[in-house]
Amino acid sequence: MTLTQQDKQSLIALANEARTRAYVPYSHYRVGSALRTKGGRTYTGVNIESAAYPTTMCAERVAIFKAVSEGEKEFEAISVVTDNGGSPCGGCRQVMAEFGLDTIVLIADGNGNLVKELTVAELLPEAFTPEHLNTHT
Repeated sequence: MTLTQQDKQSLIALANEARTRAYVPYSHYRVGSALRTKGGRTYTGVNIESAAYPTTMCAERVAIFKAVSEGEKEFEAISVVTDNGGSPCGGCRQVMAEFGLDTIVLIADGNGNLVKELTVAELLPEAFTPEHLNTHT
């Protein structure tokens, strides 16, 4: 399935709206994400901070974990929206790679402007994927 311009803008708008629900009392850096599965379902996520900083969770992973918990593992596209069009962190890139290097990543700013469009493979070159693991019999 090919993403239309309307599909892209819809994912960006969903992520931007989700961003209003981010829990960010420390950084005040709101991130929203919207994930579209190959089956056409959409899941949103927001960043959730914690006073114990290492336990903070990123919006992209929240959206992916919600989808996986509902049985979805094949993704078409994910949008990430921040005020300044920030890029996903390394941890999020690795989790995205787990579910498909061909997933489209849409990075947008808080005004809904698409800043960058690329695939997970382009976002994380030389990704470590399940295929790299030895299987034991």
